[in-house]
Amino acid sequence: MTSRNCVFLVAALLTFCFSTSGSAYEDAQERQLKAGAATANITPPLGSSIIGGFRPIPATHIHDDLFARCVVLDDGSTQIAIVIADILGIPREIADAAKEQITKHTGIPASHVLIAATHTHSAATPRGPKSVFWPDEISDYGKYLAQRISDGVRRARNHLEPAQIGWGVAEEPREVFNRRWHANDATILANPFGGVDRVRMNPPRNHPSLTMAAGPVDPEIRFLSIQATSGRPIALLANYSLHYVGGVRSGDISADYFGYFARYIEQKIKATDQEPKFVGILSNGTSGDINNINFQPKPGGKRYERYEKMKEVAENVATKVHEAYSHVEYKDWVGLGALQKDVSLNLRQPTEAMLKHFEAVRKLPDGKVLSHSTEKFYAARIAKLKDAPASITASLQALQIGDTGISAIPFETFVEIGLQLKAESPFENSFTIELANGWYGYLPTPEQHRLGGYETWLGTNWVETDASRQITAELLQMHQQLHQAK
Repeated sequence: MTSRNCVFLVAALLTFCFSTSGSAYEDAQERQLKAGAATANITPPLGSSIIGGFRPIPATHIHDDLFARCVVLDDGSTQIAIVIADILGIPREIADAAKEQITKHTGIPASHVLIAATHTHSAATPRGPKSVFWPDEISDYGKYLAQRISDGVRRARNHLEPAQIGWGVAEEPREVFNRRWHANDATILANPFGGVDRVRMNPPRNHPSLTMAAGPVDPEIRFLSIQATSGRPIALLANYSLHYVGGVRSGDISADYFGYFARYIEQKIKATDQEPKFVGILSNGTSGDINNINFQPKPGGKRYERYEKMKEVAENVATKVHEAYSHVEYKDWVGLGALQKDVSLNLRQPTEAMLKHFEAVRKLPDGKVLSHSTEKFYAARIAKLKDAPASITASLQALQIGDTGISAIPFETFVEIGLQLKAESPFENSFTIELANGWYGYLPTPEQHRLGGYETWLGTNWVETDASRQITAELLQMHQQLHQAK
C-alpha cells in the first residue's frame, strides 16, 4: 500500500470514528424520560358495603374521598403505568377489566400496568358475594372502579412531559410492629378449628403470657421521586410495610393514613397549587403480619381520638421521606421493563377433623361457641370449598425502572417475603407492592404456617402452604431477566 493510500485510509477511518461516536453521543443526548401523573376519584356512594371487618356495614359518611393515584413513565420505547387505589383489595377480574380498557385506549400492554390496593379498611367492596378464589361477576361499583382506574391512567398519559427520576430510602421504625406473638397461655391461643395455635395475632396488650414477636419488621420507606426537567414535582411513589392504621368512626369511608400521606408530602415538598397537579402516593409493602400496635407498651400511653393516630403515622412517614428527598440524585433517562407471569397455586382443603368440628359448630344455637367466637364465620367459608376449583391462577409482576426493581404480589404478604426479595434482587433498589393485580388472602411463609394464627387459618389463607416459596422464586427469576436485559 502506498503512503498516499495510507493517508486516505487513515482519514477515512477517522471520519468514520468521529461520525459514529458523534452519532452515539447524540443518541444518548436525545434519550429523555417522560412522565405524567393524575388521580381519579373512586369514592363509593353512601350505603355501599364497607368490608374491613368480619361483617359488612353500610357506609353512612364520607370522611375523605378515595382515589386511584396513577403514574405513567415512558423511556421512548416502553411505557409502564402504576396505579395505587384506596381500597381494601382489588379482585383480579376488576384489575383485568381496568387493564383491558387501558390497553385499548393507550396501547400500554396489560403486563406493563400494575394496579394495587392500599388496603384501607374503610372502603367499599367492588365484588359480588362469592369467595376470594371464585371468579365473580363484577358489581356496579367494581365496574365503576375499573373505569375510573382506566380514566386515571389515560389522564396521566395525557400529562406526559420530559422528566427526571431518582430514588431514596428513609426509615421510620416507630410505626411498625409484628402483630403475631408467641405466648404461653393456651386460653389466648385457641383457634376456630377446635385447636390451639403457637402464636396469637393481635394479642391483648401487655398480657403476661406474651414472650416474643413471631417475626421481624421492615422499617424502610423506599421511594421514587419524579420531576419535570425544570424541577417541578410530578409525583412521588413511596412504599412502606405497614397495614392500615384505623381509628375511624363506624360507617365512615376513609383512605386511612395513605390518604393523609399524599396530602402531607405534597405540602412538605411545596408542590401545592401547581398545574398539572402533583400526585403523592404511598403503596403498601409486605405488611401481612405488620401493624401499628405496640403490644408491650409502657404504662400511661396516649389515648387517641378518631383519625388522630393515622394522621400521626402519616406525618411521621412523610417527614422521613421529606428528609431524604433533598438528597435524591436525578437522571434524565432510565430504561423501563416489565414482566408478568401467571402461576397456578393449589387450594388447601379442610381435614376430616375440621369438617367434623364445623358440623358440630353448625348445630349450636345462636350465641354459643365450642372454642372460638369466629367459628361460624369460618364454617361458612370452608363450606364453600366443596364447590371450589382445585387451584387458582395468580398473576405475578416485576417492573424495572432503571436501577429499581418492583415486585407485585396479589396477597397480603408477610414481611419476611419482602425482606428476602430486597436482599436477593439484583437491582440496586427494590421493593414489593402487595395486593397487586388480584386479591387472594394472606401469604405466610411455611415457617409461619407451622406456628398457626389468624393469617394461616384456612378461610383467611387459601393456597398451599409453600406458595410463598414458589412466588419468591418466580419473582427473583423475573428480576434477573429484567436486570440482564437492561
